Order: sequence, then structure tokens, then C-alpha cells
Amino acid sequence: MIAGHPRYVTKRLMQGYIGRRFVRMLFTIWLGASAIFFIPRFGGNDPADAVLGGLLAAGGTTEGADELITAYSERFGFDDPLLVQYGKYLKNIVLFDNGLSISAFPASVDEQIGRALPWTIGLMSVAILLSFLIGNLIGALLGWPATKPLTRAILSMPLFITAIPAFMVGLILLWLFSFRLQWLPFSGAYDPDVAPGWNLSFIGSVVKHGFLPAVSVILVRLGGFALGMRGMMITTAGQDYMLLAEAKGLSKRRKFFRYGVRNTLAPQLTELGVAIGSIAGGFVIVERVFNYPGLGSLLFRAILTDDFPLIQGVVVYLIIGVTAMAFLLDIAYPLIDPRISYSKDRS
Repeated sequence: MIAGHPRYVTKRLMQGYIGRRFVRMLFTIWLGASAIFFIPRFGGNDPADAVLGGLLAAGGTTEGADELITAYSERFGFDDPLLVQYGKYLKNIVLFDNGLSISAFPASVDEQIGRALPWTIGLMSVAILLSFLIGNLIGALLGWPATKPLTRAILSMPLFITAIPAFMVGLILLWLFSFRLQWLPFSGAYDPDVAPGWNLSFIGSVVKHGFLPAVSVILVRLGGFALGMRGMMITTAGQDYMLLAEAKGLSKRRKFFRYGVRNTLAPQLTELGVAIGSIAGGFVIVERVFNYPGLGSLLFRAILTDDFPLIQGVVVYLIIGVTAMAFLLDIAYPLIDPRISYSKDRS
């Protein structure tokens, strides 16, 4: 392909755009991973002492406690200089090897994350997808001039829940549907008498147990999508393409979806990336409230036991997941919205 050809220039611009975004993603991962390494250590807690505390809580004795603490410190490298520990930590991140867990020794960190990750991914993906779809639909209807006042009033009601934290909504739903009405289970991921597998009994049990945690997040998150979409829809009212659609005599449904929603959906993808990050953090408490066996519950247990390797492993994977999603949305933005070009980006 000849240099200077429009397709060649576009390809070079796209490569530069993706390269800058990729470097920014790596820098964000390094920054977040470094923070999660140093912050627990600056707290003054010794994870080896936490092992002794757990042993005493379980009814053990203090005989040989000093030898036990020394052995754990040597095994996990806590007696090494801080910078040496940091170098090993960064190396393990590159190798995707988070070592052994302190609180569940000799189980590895990656084994525990591997067991908890599918539950969080399943629950979070459903919550994100539904909150994104429902929130944007509500916001589009609220900002559409043809929407009836009664419909607006009804659709505005769920937006008041946005100000309530997800775990508080979870506690309310738990009290109402699990303890008062006894319609849904209050803890766990599936019934203990159901054998795990790809069968209707197990799938139905998983859906039943995950319903309340997912709804508690959806009710809180859809308000952000709705308010953003409402503002974007209002700005489209006087646009040239909307006047053209009106002049063509197109149906209300086609004008709403093809000319209204479609042209305002791209900015909402940025909000989607932000929501992924906030939901990942909010699931820590939500999963704990419902005793759901996902990454949130795993991280909560790791914090209580000062399990540094497990804390680092869970948070680093969350950081990688969130930044990778933001990276994909970022490079897809110019492809979704033709008004954005790679040549305009120099950041």
C-alpha cells in the first residue's frame, strides 16, 4: 500500500491511537497494583501474626508460636526487604502467578480466585447488562418529547433508589423477600441438596440465589445510565437529522430507536466502563451481605485474615479486568461514533 494513501494513513493513525491507549492501560495497572502492594504493608499489620491469631481463635495453643511465625515469614518472603518483595510481586503479576494463600495454606491464590471468579462474572455480567439496557431505555423515554406525562412519572420512580448504597438495598430486599415473605433464599449460590451441573435444577437454583444480589445492584446502577441517557436525548431534539426524520414522516418508533437512541448511545459506553469499575468494588459488600461465594466474599475474608497474597491477587485481577474493558471501549469508540476520528486524538 502506498504511503500517503488514505487507507494507509488511517491504519497508521489507528495503530498510534491503540498503542497510546495500551500504554496508558499498562500504566494504570502498574499504578493500581503498586498501591495495593504498599497500602496493606503501611498499615502495620503482620500477616504472619494473623496466622497465629487464627490458630488461637480455632482453639490452638501458643506452643512453638515464634517458630511458626518465622517459618511463615520465610516461606512467604515477608522477612525480605520491601523493595525485594515488590520486585517479586511485579514479576509474579507478569507471570500470572500469585503464589500461595496464607489463610488457606497450602492452597494457591489462583485456585481460590478460579473457584470464585465464575460466580462474580456471572452475577456481575447480568447486573451490568440489565442495568445498562433498562437504564438507557428509561432515560431515553424520559428525554423523548413524545413520552406521556404519566409514563414519565412512573419511570422516574426507580431513580430515587440511585442515592441508596447497593448493600443497603440488598439488606432491604433480604429482609422483605427472604425473611418476611420467604420467597427467595438469603445466602449461598445454590441449594446444598442440588448437585452442580448443567441441568435445570442446578441452573434454577443458581438463578434463585443470584436474583436478590443482582437486583440490588441493578436498582442502584440503572439511575446513572437513565440520567445520562435522558440528558443526551434532550439534546437531540433540535438536531438536523431529527428534523430530517420528521420531514420524512417516519414512524415514532423508528425515529425513537434509529435516530434518537442510536445517536446517543455511544457516550453511554463510557458510563458503562465506569459502572464496571464501581460495580466490581460494590460487589465486595453485596456478596458479603448475601454470603455469595464470589470475589467479593473472597476479598472480604482475605482482608479480615491479613492474607496479603490473596488481597493482592483479587484486587490485581479486578484492576486488570476493569482497565481491559475500558481499553476495549476506548478503541471501539471511533468505530461506533463516526464523528470521532483517530486523527483528533493526541493524548
